[in-house]
Amino acid sequence: MNLKQQAAEAAVARVTSGMRLGLGSGSTVQYVLEALAQRLQQGDLHDIVGVPTSETTHREATRLGIALTTLDEQTELNLTIDGADEVSPDLNLIKGLGGALLREKIVAAASNDLFIVVDASKQVEQLGLRAPLPVEVMTFGWKTHLGLLEHLGATPALRLGANNQPYVTDNGNLILDCTFANGIQDPYELAQQLDAQPGVVGHGLFLGMTSAVFVGTPEEVVVLE
Repeated sequence: MNLKQQAAEAAVARVTSGMRLGLGSGSTVQYVLEALAQRLQQGDLHDIVGVPTSETTHREATRLGIALTTLDEQTELNLTIDGADEVSPDLNLIKGLGGALLREKIVAAASNDLFIVVDASKQVEQLGLRAPLPVEVMTFGWKTHLGLLEHLGATPALRLGANNQPYVTDNGNLILDCTFANGIQDPYELAQQLDAQPGVVGHGLFLGMTSAVFVGTPEEVVVLE
């Protein structure tokens, strides 16, 4: 069992029957789905329903027999479990390397709690030093954002997917991956500026949203709350 799998199982151990869950996206969430399905099959959990944050999560949860709903049908969730690309000491996050950042943030915001599952390699002293910050933009006029992002200290690059074509999100948008040579100095100020830009529909800064981080280490799963 790898470290992320151990951390995922520790997070899923806190799920109780009757919960309405947000189901994140990415390779780490695969372990979350498998642990959740195992508890359901064993009869340890019942009356669980999930809201998936991506088409991939929807397919995997369906395959594993996890009941699903939509955020329109279940507008308030008890808990979302997801992964992250970076976690700072104050539990702020960069997310979105998997491309599902906008739906992940919408679902997390509708949840009472957000549990994040990582291994120790995702822990950083300052956001933006390792992982790029994804910024999701509409296809219309997407190049107009490049100057703003550069003004904010970023080096933006259009994310490419299959056949070297622009990567398109489940929402039909593009992603600009932004690197910061000296990291992100003030995540809250940056988030505010991005949120105010017409055509920017989302970004990977998840600030003040995390309830607990489950960190898989060789010795144990460390829970930061």
